[in-house]
Amino acid sequence: MYNPQLETFLCVADSGSFNKAAEQLYISPPAVIKQINLLENSLGIRLFTRTHRGLTLTKAGQSMYQDAKYIIQYCKDSVTRAKNAMRDSDSVIRIGTSPMTPAQVLVDLWPKLQEYCPNAKFQLVPFDNTPENAREILGNLGRNIDVVAGIFDQTMLGLRRCAGLEISKEPICCAVSIHHRLAQKDRLTVEDLYGEKLMLMRREWSHYVDELRDDIWKNHPQIEIVDFDFYDVGAFNQCENNNCVLMAVENWRYVHPLLKILPVDWGYTIPYGLLHSPDPSPAVKQFLQAVEKAVAANK
Repeated sequence: MYNPQLETFLCVADSGSFNKAAEQLYISPPAVIKQINLLENSLGIRLFTRTHRGLTLTKAGQSMYQDAKYIIQYCKDSVTRAKNAMRDSDSVIRIGTSPMTPAQVLVDLWPKLQEYCPNAKFQLVPFDNTPENAREILGNLGRNIDVVAGIFDQTMLGLRRCAGLEISKEPICCAVSIHHRLAQKDRLTVEDLYGEKLMLMRREWSHYVDELRDDIWKNHPQIEIVDFDFYDVGAFNQCENNNCVLMAVENWRYVHPLLKILPVDWGYTIPYGLLHSPDPSPAVKQFLQAVEKAVAANK
């Protein structure tokens, strides 16, 4: 469905060497070089700068690197969606999962869900958490994926054209590198963040985050706010690599092995639950009702 030379290109870019890429791909270095040359010729652009020290991506190569990852993942996801479409979707609840949207909340509710919705069948559908996928999946819930777990509010639901079932109000926490000075603490005060760079999602993504932002600007100018546009593993890498502090929730504790998520004594929370289509199918609607009952029973 896509040019297989793209996967060779990504492997070379990640390894920084034709020889290392050849070892990973189980082909000869000349074969790798030939594929890259063919790809560059077909595209009419130079992807790598070749020196005696190794390979580096050109600006065109850097742009192609990001797009190639998306193209490959999108094609793989399209095959998964096609296979899902062949199955009896009336009785299967398709749960989208990614590092940022783990399905653990449903695992915790599973005993009660079986009681309230005994005929439901579940299928986990992994997806790559990119801005493009987020727009497509959340804007078309019910087509290939029925529900996705995550944080939300009405602002975010409006942006993504979907609906949400609140399961809990999650305390807004902070993630820090395990090497950060704050990682020695079990809990943070706002004053602990003085002098730190705090990564927050851009304004108008969530009014819950905007309330926290306004409080910090007004009452705690000693904290430097750093805006970013999308929650993905890249944001967690930025936090760890730049020794920043990242707004997070406890449910993301397994996203990055080198980050520690700490509660903060500021009293701010954000809704966490299931994102679904504004017009769910009868099976999904029954499932959502079972989730509501299970949540109520666990309180």
